[in-house]
Amino acid sequence: MKLLRRTATPSRDDVAYDGPLLACTGVDVSYDKVQILFGVDLELQEGEIIALLGTNGAGKSTLLKAISGLVDPHGGQILFGGADITHADAVTTAKMGIVQVPGGKAVFPTLTVAEHFKAGCWLFAAEDPADVSARTERVLDMFPRLRERWDQMAGNLSGGEQQQLALSMAFVAKPRLLIIDELSLGLAPAIVGQLLDIVREIHAEGATIILVEQSVNVALTIATRAYFMEKGEVRFSGPTEELLGRDDILRSVFLQGANDGMSSSPATTAEGEGSTEIGGPVLEVSHLTRRFGGITAVRDVGFTLHQGQILGLIGPNGAGKTTIFDLISGHLPNDGGRIVLNGIDVTDWSADRRADMGLGRSFQDARIFPSLTVAENIAMGLERHIDVRDHVSALFATPAMRESEADVAYTVEDLIELMALQAYRDKFVSELSTGSRRIVDLAMSIAHDPTVLLLDEPSSGIAQRETEALGPLLQRIRQETGCAMLVIEHDMPLITSLSDEIVALDLGSVILQGTPDVVMNDPRVVTSYLGGDLASIERSGSVKPPNQRVSAATARPRKLTARTKRES
Repeated sequence: MKLLRRTATPSRDDVAYDGPLLACTGVDVSYDKVQILFGVDLELQEGEIIALLGTNGAGKSTLLKAISGLVDPHGGQILFGGADITHADAVTTAKMGIVQVPGGKAVFPTLTVAEHFKAGCWLFAAEDPADVSARTERVLDMFPRLRERWDQMAGNLSGGEQQQLALSMAFVAKPRLLIIDELSLGLAPAIVGQLLDIVREIHAEGATIILVEQSVNVALTIATRAYFMEKGEVRFSGPTEELLGRDDILRSVFLQGANDGMSSSPATTAEGEGSTEIGGPVLEVSHLTRRFGGITAVRDVGFTLHQGQILGLIGPNGAGKTTIFDLISGHLPNDGGRIVLNGIDVTDWSADRRADMGLGRSFQDARIFPSLTVAENIAMGLERHIDVRDHVSALFATPAMRESEADVAYTVEDLIELMALQAYRDKFVSELSTGSRRIVDLAMSIAHDPTVLLLDEPSSGIAQRETEALGPLLQRIRQETGCAMLVIEHDMPLITSLSDEIVALDLGSVILQGTPDVVMNDPRVVTSYLGGDLASIERSGSVKPPNQRVSAATARPRKLTARTKRES
């Protein structure tokens, strides 16, 4: 049981204190026997906005959980408004005015938008219903889309709409300290700009804010002071302008020029034989339509993906991108149209039959098994390639079973090395950061050895410096496996440098398909995707000319399966 080191619980109205609002001194946190935070010091004055930056696995989210009472530190002290909250639980911290918006999924999928607002003000709704109603109307004026979706379940909202809802709940909760974990996670630049507006509104009402971000560009547009963490320790604290001058730190987060060092030549094979050959069609989508009640989420969508091709899928939140993935992979039934995979009509097939046909998919929220280790999760991805499935053979460890297990183990180690996951091999996925889980999810998708791979926001939750390496990695995967890729991505430097062609969506319909330079310079795309603001395309990093391609020659040859490696 968690005990408080004080005799009474301070309320959010206790202000007779002139020290820092939040003071963390020597905070140590461990998960089981693995220590995550090592003597972390952090201080925050009333009314400040600070950015908490760092690479994946640096301990940022763990520190936020310790402040919010979601994990119990085993060392150090945390003071809030002068009161010791080191071992306080989450209910106590919430009553004191500490509100956290978690990274990734911050809403309840089976509750309606209206029910979320009711939950957001549970602490004081009975005390001042007029104020609750006024605050709700203010936030609905900022996000009219939420008003339109008032009676719909949050699980049916797009990623951007869900993040709007999460911030709206924080707004009506009247936070004294607002903690936001990964505001821009997987969102289009224009949507991030809208979210920053409500963060400023919350700050204008007197809230102090801690913003955790992988995107330095996003964080530094709103924060005046920054902390930088690496491997569970604070490496830098000070004004943001000082951080901009620390190249030794920024190389870990990568502020700009993500593509500056990339080759302008077409992607080449490891043997230097030129660009990857594009073959015949492997996925054909025609007149695809999907309705949710009276709303048409996908309307008459059609495109063709060829063997060895990387096709980008872009559009504003709510354009229907993830719904299209759900329809193609069989997780949602369609209301019209056809889906042809490897020449076979799979429109009425179940998701598992499509997967057995060679259709692989990653999810934006990294749907992997938290109670399994990294190696065990990757082994799960190899399931369809196991030749021996006989329980009797497993019981008696027959030679065929031993050979099958050896193949799996060999391939797992090969993928762990390829994805640079050696340090996390035996860690439970629940212990990993968001970005590290994304890499495990990608490794599992590759283990499936698909002919068509659907990637939903592969850079989501990955630090900008790591995004630089993601493009060559995906090119390497294409060359080794020969699979075609359909990629949803909001990071414009990545998707324009990676894709052979791009399909632009808006309001569930295709507005344009073509080469990256044609699509990104089309006025319709600029207006729909970027809200008419060309500058917002550069929020996630500097953009090189769209006709340039990421070079894959920098990566050494790899073989992704034991069978392929032995044959070589």
